[in-house]
Amino acid sequence: MTSSLHQPIHTVYGGAHLFKSTTCSKLGTLAERAFADYAPDAKTMARVFAIPENLAETVHARVAEKLRREPVEDFRIDFEDGFGYRPDDEEDSAADNAAQEVTAAVQAGSLPGLFGIRVKSFLPETKTRALRTLDRFLSHATLPLNFVVTLPKITAPRQVAELTDALRSYPKVRIEIMIETPQSIFLLKELIEAAEGRCVAAHFGAYDYTASLGITAANQDLHHPACDFARSMMLVSLASTGVWLVDGATNILPIPPRRGLEEDRSVVHRAWKLHYDNIRHSLYNGFYQGWDLHPAQIPARLVAVHTYFLEGLEEASARLRNFMDKAAQATRVGAIFDDAATGRGLLTYFERAFHCGAIPESDVPGLTGMSVEELSWPFDRILAARTGS
Repeated sequence: MTSSLHQPIHTVYGGAHLFKSTTCSKLGTLAERAFADYAPDAKTMARVFAIPENLAETVHARVAEKLRREPVEDFRIDFEDGFGYRPDDEEDSAADNAAQEVTAAVQAGSLPGLFGIRVKSFLPETKTRALRTLDRFLSHATLPLNFVVTLPKITAPRQVAELTDALRSYPKVRIEIMIETPQSIFLLKELIEAAEGRCVAAHFGAYDYTASLGITAANQDLHHPACDFARSMMLVSLASTGVWLVDGATNILPIPPRRGLEEDRSVVHRAWKLHYDNIRHSLYNGFYQGWDLHPAQIPARLVAVHTYFLEGLEEASARLRNFMDKAAQATRVGAIFDDAATGRGLLTYFERAFHCGAIPESDVPGLTGMSVEELSWPFDRILAARTGS
């Protein structure tokens, strides 16, 4: 289900009661304004995020460009935590209104490349409500390409199977599963199988997960060892499945208290640095996508992702070019030995760096010795092209 897509760097969530056809474009404007207000130049940005000075100008320029061009890559209309529990008539109205607004956005071409809704869980107490919202929305909306339904708080494969059944009349709609319960950690392959090829991503819900383990609110953190264990289980269980791994949210938002400009900056900068550190931890653990809950979080994500890819660019470029020059032979650059497995990793690095905007298209051939199109080829095809086999 993912072959025609590239993984976005984030999913932005917004309450269903707030969604309008212009929401995604307005979020982009707010994100761009936050970057201009609180990181107006490379020096300020480097100080806030502790970025090396030799990278700061490039990162700042490319983040600003990304904010102008594509600030929101993926968005979910949220009927779960971001919407809450409301009377049925109120949720019915929200579902109908969201369908109308999505239809208007599709007609205006104002939605990001990936888009969808999150319904309530299929646990007994909310399943009927979730199915009712899903049916009302799908029955009235003109769906965009790459539309996704996200299912939260999964405890058993039958819940994913029930969602799959509910989508029989919509064969192009994808499914995302949320890993938020101890049960789901040990059922990952069964959950994917229950989606019958529709599952595009598995999202880790860190706060529900840690709460279900009895970890107190003060210690519910993306860096908690319990979260690292869950992410490792997701990595191992879903390797080579093509299912994207998505990390959770930073719940401290960069919202200034409006008590004075300098204090505003301090509050935003601390929240940005926390979000930045969480994202770098996610990237280190092989989770290249995560949640943003507020438009002012988007600049911090872009800074984190761009810095991550740019700081290792020179070495990765030398290693990839050397590897491709020798085709399928093992290679060594300096003290680093590269074989075919590492070659795949280097290709993934450059493909992700290009798609997120850290590397402009014009730089790809010089850095990799390859075209942008080749970056998306299967590894064996690239090697075959190099060796003539």
